[in-house]
Amino acid sequence: MKSSELKALLPPEELIAEQVRIALEEDLGTGDLTAGLISGESGSAVQVVCREEAVLCGTAWFEEVFRQCDASIAMAWSAADGDRVSPGRVLCQMQGKTRALLSGERTALNYLQTLTGTATLSRRYADAVEGTGVRILDTRKTLPGLRLQQKYAVRCGGCDNHRIGLYDAVLIKENHILAAGSISAAMGAALEKAGGVGIEIEVEDLTELEQALEAGAVRVLLDNFDLDQLREAVALNAGRARLEASGSVGLDDIRRIAETGVDDISVGSLTKNVYAVDLSMRFV
Repeated sequence: MKSSELKALLPPEELIAEQVRIALEEDLGTGDLTAGLISGESGSAVQVVCREEAVLCGTAWFEEVFRQCDASIAMAWSAADGDRVSPGRVLCQMQGKTRALLSGERTALNYLQTLTGTATLSRRYADAVEGTGVRILDTRKTLPGLRLQQKYAVRCGGCDNHRIGLYDAVLIKENHILAAGSISAAMGAALEKAGGVGIEIEVEDLTELEQALEAGAVRVLLDNFDLDQLREAVALNAGRARLEASGSVGLDDIRRIAETGVDDISVGSLTKNVYAVDLSMRFV
């Protein structure tokens, strides 16, 4: 995806600023006691270096950290969100007041290395199914407070977003079905009350898949189906609904899952398992 397309997916600037404000408040509190040991007139130049193969993500949050610490800090990037970068690559060069650079360092790197980690892992999954036409989707298994940031990072890595939250799509799962009484009852209520948003229903076997299709489902989540069951589900479905495979999916088996003929595969580990890329900020 081009840099211009990724920029269009960023949360609003006002939201990024508020997210960063909260993160800085958490770290700085009443003030950076250690940076206060440095002269307020001191200036420095620094570089951010990547130590491993990665897909860069999080530059907007990184920039906002230093903007809030000291808007006069000069910054120049050699890579953009979504770019693949190699070990030893200098990603960014900055120059400004030493105190501000020191105070913003950890918060800025926390954003950059965590979101780069999400984008890097997403890229591995996207590469693993290249050519199959299958979409890799994230889930709501995100770090509290980092939902939109991680969802953006998934797109930087070449995967796609499932629903953002509980408010923008209906996903009828096992407990909803039990509470409603049946698959047909849950689907009927969704079709009546959803208000035009997308509706998806989870099924656990082929019998439930047939029930969901008969109830009018156009998108079905196949929960923990093995490869043979996925193939049978694709045959039974015969193109009537969009099928999504889900449940403990890893890099080792995702290609085989994609080749069963499903349309989507959701992967909770894209955002659930925290992986931070090794980045460092060095004074030069």
